[in-house]
Formats: sequence, structure tokens, C-alpha cells
Amino acid sequence: MIRTILAPTDLSAPAHRAAERAALLARACAAQLTLQHVVPVGALESLRQLFASAPADLRQRLLDEAGEELRALAGELARHGPVADLHLSAGSVTAAIVAQASALDAGLLVLGARGASLVRDLAVGSTTERVLRESARPLLVVRQAAHHGYRRVLIPVDFSPRALKAIRLALLLAPHAELVLLHAFEVPFEGRLRHAGVGEDELALLRARAAREAGEQMGELLAAAGLEADSVRTVVVHGDASLHILDQTQLQGCELVIIGKRGLGPFEELLLGSVTRHVLAQAQSDVLVV
Repeated sequence: MIRTILAPTDLSAPAHRAAERAALLARACAAQLTLQHVVPVGALESLRQLFASAPADLRQRLLDEAGEELRALAGELARHGPVADLHLSAGSVTAAIVAQASALDAGLLVLGARGASLVRDLAVGSTTERVLRESARPLLVVRQAAHHGYRRVLIPVDFSPRALKAIRLALLLAPHAELVLLHAFEVPFEGRLRHAGVGEDELALLRARAAREAGEQMGELLAAAGLEADSVRTVVVHGDASLHILDQTQLQGCELVIIGKRGLGPFEELLLGSVTRHVLAQAQSDVLVV
């Protein structure tokens, strides 16, 4: 169960979308929502340097103003459910988010895909990516306006234990959504085999065999998740996973993609893999990284 959802916000318009999505999910999961705003200390120091005689209470004034905006946002979100808890501080944005998520034992973090125009602290590739590296908690990157719950969710699967976790998380966050499970496969060393003289007919047989094996694994995954085969859409395709994920998101009309981090080993578990990074950068839908 997800008992607490943390929604860091820089109080920009894109971040409002993320906060609204977090409120909808909190209501759906009966979870407590916490809104967090961190005034970046770097921006405060830059502001002081711009003023020849900055007021002594400049920091407090900015904190007070941010607090008013945060309370106003909480008031707007109250229509979706219980009133959110508020957390306001000044410091390193990434460190504060990770620390607060740990203090709350947050089951989900929700951030906007890009931040304010002047201080892009929540832009993909900056704070969001740093939080993904430093935290093992599921993180939802929101791009779309949250008018309703998710109606169709794409889950790229590689048949690892992570895939089952992603499915269970989808059932929790979007219990009424249609699930689309996608597996993209490639024949190992296919290019080298072709250069080595292996004919296209034989390569086609190898691809067909790999597709059959993937279909069998898909059935085993559905059974492990307790899903009936006719209750979800399954897609097994040959080729680059990054491209197929983006294509199927559009073709299937999915509003959310749930994808795992692709660590390369025990010391890289929190690094983003190339597929995840590509999907985060290019997808038009919301993306939940597990």
C-alpha cells in the first residue's frame, strides 16, 4: 500500500499539474499527501549579489511568500480530497527532497517534468534525475494535466521481478485503467550473424522462436500477477525498446508509462539506463520510474 505521497513543487504552472495529479492519486490510494517547497540556497545567494544592499530579512520574506503560495496550492487541491500536509524549507533542493521522502517513508514521489523558467530545479535532467539517482522510491514525472485518473497504462516488461512490481503498482495507482504490456526483443548478435553470412530466412526463424518464448513468458507473468489474458493488452515486437515504447504509447493512447531503472550491477542500481533516460526525455505522457 502507498500510505504517503510526496509532491515537491517549485510553485510553477507545470509543477501545479504534478501537484494536482498527486492529489488525485492520494485520493485513489487513500494516502496522505505532503506538498514540499524548497527555496534553493544558490538562488538566494545569487539574489543577494544582485542587490547592493539586500534587506537583512530577505530570506525570511521569500520563505513567507513561498509559504503563502504553498498554502494557496493546498487550498486548491483540497477539492480532490483531504488537506495536504505542507513542508517549507531552504537548502539544496535534491537533498531536501530525498531527506523528506525518507522521513515520511513516502511510497511515491510526484514531480513536474520541468520547472520555473528562471530556476529550472525540477527539469528532467537536473533535480528529477538526481532524485532518481539518489532515491530508490518510485517517482512519477508528470507532463499532462490531471483531469481524471489514468485510463490506459503502458508497462514495458523484461520478465524480471521488476516487471511484476510495476504491474502491481499500476493496479494500485490506476485500478480502473486498461493495461498494455509491451515486450521488445532482439536476437542476440543479429547484426554480426548477418555479417557472418547467416541468411535472412534463418534470422527470421530465430526471431520467430524468440517471439514464441516471449509469448510464453508473458503468459507466466500474467499468471504471477493474477491477471486474465483477456483483461490486458499484450504486445510483443522485435526491435529497439526505446522506439517501440514511444510508438506504442502513442498508438495505444496511453497516458502513463511505468518503467524500471535499468541498473548495470550492484554499484549502479540507482543509475538511469539508456532506455529509461530516452523515454523520460521523449515521452509526451507521464512516466513513472520504478
